Amino acid sequence: MLETSARLLRLLSLLQAHREWSGRDLADRLGVTPRTVRRDVDRLRELGYPVHASPGTGGGYQLGAGAQLPPLLLDDEEAVAVAVSLRTVAGGGIEGIEETSVRALAKLEQVLPSRLRRRVAALNSYTVPMLGGRRGPTVDAATLTELVHACRDRERLRFEYRDHAGSATRRVVDPHRLVFTERRWYLVAWDVEREDWRTFRADRITPKPPHGPRFEPRTPPAEDLAAYVSRGVSTAAYAAKAVVLLHASAEEAAQRISPSAGVLEAIDEHSCLLHTGAHTLDVLVIHIVLMGFEFDVREPAELNDHIREIADRLGRALTPRTAVTPRLP
Repeated sequence: MLETSARLLRLLSLLQAHREWSGRDLADRLGVTPRTVRRDVDRLRELGYPVHASPGTGGGYQLGAGAQLPPLLLDDEEAVAVAVSLRTVAGGGIEGIEETSVRALAKLEQVLPSRLRRRVAALNSYTVPMLGGRRGPTVDAATLTELVHACRDRERLRFEYRDHAGSATRRVVDPHRLVFTERRWYLVAWDVEREDWRTFRADRITPKPPHGPRFEPRTPPAEDLAAYVSRGVSTAAYAAKAVVLLHASAEEAAQRISPSAGVLEAIDEHSCLLHTGAHTLDVLVIHIVLMGFEFDVREPAELNDHIREIADRLGRALTPRTAVTPRLP
């Protein structure tokens, strides 16, 4: 009985590799006859695992999706990866999913072997997330799921959208994709009334069903949607824009500049272009200087004048001024 149970677990592990196996290949892997493989497949089906079989010489066995979630078999690295991911998700980012993640993590850690439990515990104990004031807004999990389903089903979406000032408008869009940065989720969609592509922050969206009808997909606004959204939230949304040559490689600059702060364009191994923006040129100067790289302004020309004004102001702040003694009456 123990031998049969162990063989069933081994068979299930092979089938969960998400590839089609011939009966002969499975028999060779398990060291049994094809007839035994067929019996073991029948046992898995009785346990609720939907094992599909294709007839013929080119057919085989494949594990499909069922109506219920059966137990999964994970190898050591997969188990550690899932545990660490659940711990990260439990830290926030999607509203309402933290408690669910904690419950799933508790179930997983309960059955982990001690050697793996120690690895997960070490990762949790000796890593510190940099959240604090930069944690950002959370997105309701139900809203996120609704947006994803509308993208997948090509279903017209209706929602209320709050802008930066808190003003609400009704939107009707054909959703295309969700883009995720380190702190925020964005919906890229075709705005039906404005007849143009728009990017919406998911945490500002309140769905207003019923949705529909279905729509024919359009050509997306860019092949690289991540870069498209990055350009929109870091540059296009601001009144003051700039293109700056950074004396650093794009890889080095990306370690300090997030996609929401600017778009990097590689030139060579020693330099790259930064496309960025801010509400005013003065703020733009501080924004660029604090990135910590040597730079040259490509455009606009008036940005150099603001850099000189701020440099003079900083210079005067460092120059001691003679105190003026007030005259006595």
